[in-house]
Amino acid sequence: MRTFFRFAILALVLVIVAMISGLTAMRFAIHGQEVAVPSLVGLTPAEAERSVGGLGLQISIERQFYSQQVPEGRIMSQLPAPGTKVRRGWQVRVAQSLGPTRVAIPDVTGESEHAAELNIRRRGLDVSSIAEVETQGIPVDQVMAQSPLANATELVAPKISLLVTAAADPQAFVMPSFVGQPLGTVSRTLQDSGFKLGNVSVVPIIEATDQSGGPNPGPPVEPSPASIIVLQTPVAGQRVMAGASVSFEVR
Repeated sequence: MRTFFRFAILALVLVIVAMISGLTAMRFAIHGQEVAVPSLVGLTPAEAERSVGGLGLQISIERQFYSQQVPEGRIMSQLPAPGTKVRRGWQVRVAQSLGPTRVAIPDVTGESEHAAELNIRRRGLDVSSIAEVETQGIPVDQVMAQSPLANATELVAPKISLLVTAAADPQAFVMPSFVGQPLGTVSRTLQDSGFKLGNVSVVPIIEATDQSGGPNPGPPVEPSPASIIVLQTPVAGQRVMAGASVSFEVR
């Protein structure tokens, strides 16, 4: 029995030692792949590529900005910061300097969106974003505002954002029920509400039977303002847009 316990304790010690050795090896393997990010600010993209290439890192030029301090073509900022420990294969994102501002910002307010984009790109600039706003009394597809403003001197990025007018969506309504109301009253209501009167037809009234024994619809009748609505299209409760036509059957 004593021999059995000795073997059990020895086996447990060997398992613990093996686990500690495995964890230590894993730690060295993980940290052995980590490198410190070098400082890239002030370098050209080619110099930065050579600097990180030997460490197994990559660079990505994500943005460009104007700068009075950093010469044109040089890297002006980076992420992660220098000295940060990262794994091999990590991508270092950098921003490149365009040098001092040398271009005047054009005034494109009042121009169409297409004309404004051509004016901006002709000067070596780019359109950052275009937002639309619904307006009354101003033509559609016209630049209302821009950022930066015309002739701005403190330009950071070579991009201009535009605010362009857009057509207002037609107003939507829920169709009420006009059944049982006089056609004349309903016609005036539709006109005052911005709707159109569509087709109006009269439901024939069966008065008697003809000589063959079939129903006699009687002579055709024209609708009048006093005619009573018995059916409408669109039906009550349906969603309709302003300016839509409404048709009726009357009696």
